[in-house]
Amino acid sequence: MKDILAELESRRDAARAGGGERRIDAQHARGKLTARERIDLLVDEGSFEEFDMFKAHRCTDFGMETQRPYGDGVITGWGTINGRLVYVFSQDFTVFGGSLSETHAEKICKIMDMAVRNGAPVVGLNDSGGARIQEGVASLAGYAEVFQRNIEASGVVPQISVIMGPCAGGAVYSPAMTDFIFMVKDSSYMFVTGPDVVKTVTNEQVTAEELGGASTHTKKSSVADAAFENDVEALAEVRRLVDMLPASNREKPPVRPFFDSPNREDMSLDTLVPENPNQPYDMKELILKTADEGDFYEIQEDFAKNIITGFIRLEGQTVGVVANQPMVLAGCLDIDSSRKAARFVRFCDCFEIPILTFVDVPGFLPGTAQEYGGVIKHGAKLLFAYGEATVPKVTVITRKAYGGAYDVMASKHLRGDVNYAWPTAEIAVMGAKGATEIIHRADLGNPEKIAAHAKDYEDRFANPFVAAERGFIDDVIMPHGTRRRVCRAFAALRNKRVEKPWKKHDNIPL
Repeated sequence: MKDILAELESRRDAARAGGGERRIDAQHARGKLTARERIDLLVDEGSFEEFDMFKAHRCTDFGMETQRPYGDGVITGWGTINGRLVYVFSQDFTVFGGSLSETHAEKICKIMDMAVRNGAPVVGLNDSGGARIQEGVASLAGYAEVFQRNIEASGVVPQISVIMGPCAGGAVYSPAMTDFIFMVKDSSYMFVTGPDVVKTVTNEQVTAEELGGASTHTKKSSVADAAFENDVEALAEVRRLVDMLPASNREKPPVRPFFDSPNREDMSLDTLVPENPNQPYDMKELILKTADEGDFYEIQEDFAKNIITGFIRLEGQTVGVVANQPMVLAGCLDIDSSRKAARFVRFCDCFEIPILTFVDVPGFLPGTAQEYGGVIKHGAKLLFAYGEATVPKVTVITRKAYGGAYDVMASKHLRGDVNYAWPTAEIAVMGAKGATEIIHRADLGNPEKIAAHAKDYEDRFANPFVAAERGFIDDVIMPHGTRRRVCRAFAALRNKRVEKPWKKHDNIPL
């Protein structure tokens, strides 16, 4: 018996060693943690249960039969984050560069299947050189099996990808289908074709960092949701995000203890909106002053800054926030902000997370670049996302809500449940100047008459009361009471149920 136990422990030691001390040292020299160190930081201490520790590849070509390390370049299993179940896979760059083989893919697929069956999030820690070339089409088939799991798990359990090293070629499509992608600055990158291929085909000279680094994907492409300084910070932020999310679409988000009165009023909000209608202010101030303990988890902070998305808690319960940001492009909607917000709204609707919308939008951004880029279709994505969402929806209009952008931003007409406006709100087809120049075109040569017409338009329409008279606004509220009114609205909507016509699925304008 002792011999068997000793052999078991010996095999476990071999599996834990991964690619060996030299390769582990090389991983540390790059400023990266090993696959096992990452899991230890991600899950609660002592909670990780590993699957398939002894699994090995089956390839016999190119002398591969002589190298069959346990685990085959990926560590899989489950653990807990603050006591809640999560499934994890962590690619081990010290074993064949973390390359994906047939058996490597089988391990990932197994825990993804278990996550869907048991209703728990999947966190993937990606650090891989791509498909294992020695296995040829078998490794490509492995990728496709993983892709299929991503598709089937979408909207069923939250999927989080953390890019902690290279992720290139077909490997990028698995993270791309997950709900959130985090990257590590200076040590991770994602691209379909690498710098060498780009140079050969297009003659462009570009570094891996410029082509697919964390800065590129958080600021330009919107592929990644956030980038962090190192592995430790990234994993800590994943823990924080998982805390905000439900385990699956069968459960509500977790309710956390809170120490902030739902009736708290903030008198400073009464002066948040400037007297000058063209002067910007920071919408994040309103979000922070509404949230429990001023805690806001922002998503895609560095992309399309004219709209803000992220999570707060109200009375301990997770709420998704979408807000126009007057500090950037005057809060206009454009292609990028519409895509960013639409995806966020659809995620919240998948997982029964209520949506709070703060509105200050003068319209869609004009220009040929926007029209040629398809702003009509992209703007329709956000419109569609709000209209199809059946979760509780509360909207607060702080200042401008003009034209089609008013409709798009969770208006009463898109089945907004509770729609409030501040006294400073202006709900109209367009601003007074533009409206006057169209309605009173004949008086354009007379500045005094135009000024009088503009004043008349402002008095009649630049307020929330016309919309309130028609029931499009449920109440005009004092800014300092925003937290109290919003908390009460969501409390009243907790048992909301919506019956929709049967359909296989919708056809969102992509």
